[in-house]
Amino acid sequence: MRIEPYDCLMSDEEVGETHPALRNGRPNREREAKVGRNLSAIVGVYLILVFLIPLILPENTVPELSARANRLDYATHDSWSSWGNNDHGESASVGHDQSAHGGTFAWAELNPIAAFVYAIGDLNCHQKHERSWVINDNQLAVCTRDIGIMFGFVAACILWNRRGLNRWTVRDSFLSIFKDEMVEKYYYNDQRMKVMIALLCLGLVPMAIDGFTQLLTNYESTNLLRILTGTPAGFVVGWFFSASFSARPHEFDDAESVQLPANAQLKLI
Repeated sequence: MRIEPYDCLMSDEEVGETHPALRNGRPNREREAKVGRNLSAIVGVYLILVFLIPLILPENTVPELSARANRLDYATHDSWSSWGNNDHGESASVGHDQSAHGGTFAWAELNPIAAFVYAIGDLNCHQKHERSWVINDNQLAVCTRDIGIMFGFVAACILWNRRGLNRWTVRDSFLSIFKDEMVEKYYYNDQRMKVMIALLCLGLVPMAIDGFTQLLTNYESTNLLRILTGTPAGFVVGWFFSASFSARPHEFDDAESVQLPANAQLKLI
């Protein structure tokens, strides 16, 4: 697929006949609004529960945790099937002596909603207690960086709900949250893929630098910095997901009917 500028001018009457109200050439943006609304609701509700559940659980229900990411480590109290409840040594690179940090924990014994929240956290987060917040003497289900990621994700989806447009391709849909005049020059030079990649890197690289430096050296980040680097990373991920779910070529008659900045036109080749 290549991109070309229009070579001719149209009269005001022709513009009115061929250009619907929206900037992408579509008569409505119902799908885009729905995508942003649904994604922000899914992640936003979980983020609210991350803070709410520790508050309503009895004090000291959730002790200090330290487990592995992408594993279920605290499902039961059984040390044979629940890795996190074992004593791995206080100097271990992963895990700690759970007996010295408030005793064992089993999210499967909580009420269904609380169990769901902590199961998702157990599966996706390392849950290191020194990198997590505590409410009501209960450790939250995820670390502060994950909280930043989810906050940024929700913010991006809310913005997409209000401004995002389907423009056939993911890259053109991704850039649609900007006013057309802000990105026109990238269409003249066909640099829109590079711009999308640059924006993704701008959001992800700070978190990657902070996280990998912490992993590979003696450097220890702070919870504030984890939030500050996690939020932009979550934002660009939410932005990309929203654009990906919204980019639907079949909603247009053909590639030429897509309205793009700088009066550019998509051509199938």
